[in-house]
Amino acid sequence: MDSGIDVIRHSENVMGTVVSFAVVPGNSPARAAAAAVESACAVLHEADRTFSTWDPQSPVSRLRRGAASLSDLPAEVAGVLEFCESARKASAGWFDPWAIEGGVDPTGLVKGWAVDQAVAVLREAGMDAAMVNGGGDVAVFGVPAPGQGWRIGIRHPWRAGSLAAIVVATGAVATSGSYERGSHLLNPFTGDLASKAASATVTGPSLALADALATALAVGGDEVLAIVAGLDGYAGYLIRPDGTEADTGNVAFAS
Repeated sequence: MDSGIDVIRHSENVMGTVVSFAVVPGNSPARAAAAAVESACAVLHEADRTFSTWDPQSPVSRLRRGAASLSDLPAEVAGVLEFCESARKASAGWFDPWAIEGGVDPTGLVKGWAVDQAVAVLREAGMDAAMVNGGGDVAVFGVPAPGQGWRIGIRHPWRAGSLAAIVVATGAVATSGSYERGSHLLNPFTGDLASKAASATVTGPSLALADALATALAVGGDEVLAIVAGLDGYAGYLIRPDGTEADTGNVAFAS
């Protein structure tokens, strides 16, 4: 864990990716800030143990194959599935973990949910501000410095090392697209592998919901963009497979 005068930075390998932290402790002692980051990492590892679909003995794997019921599992599982149902309704069915072969799979939402929990730990510990980046899905609070916002780059889908856009985040930013896992994007209405966006980004107050909506936007394209536009506090930006772009008109692009 690296610390400076104004920010503490840390990277954690968890949930199949690298989660990076940038924490502004403010008046909190460095030791307290380090402890808060450690607690936030513990939350991520617990989420990984609970929701891993690769571990056959994880609670969610046992649920998927019918070896356990919800009442046998940690309460977090039922809570996340309730969130999945809310996301399915919010996306008009374009995000549907129950359409996955092999049983319900909350993977498309759970990383964002876990990062939200980690950010909540940092906030409750009294940190002034923080950014937690879970492999491109980002949640923030506060500001990194007076008069500045958290600037989040959106990777260009085809130009390696280039950014398609930069947004100023006040809550969450989630991005999905064919450049990262296009062959795994499932149209829940047809069961076919499909993507109508090379890159799909959703911003809003909840990273869990933004994560689910970004997956839906990558699959449904402009139809889902219109849905996102109608959700209070959320915004969407997509790059179509032909390279043209569209957004909901309320994305906080950096000037």
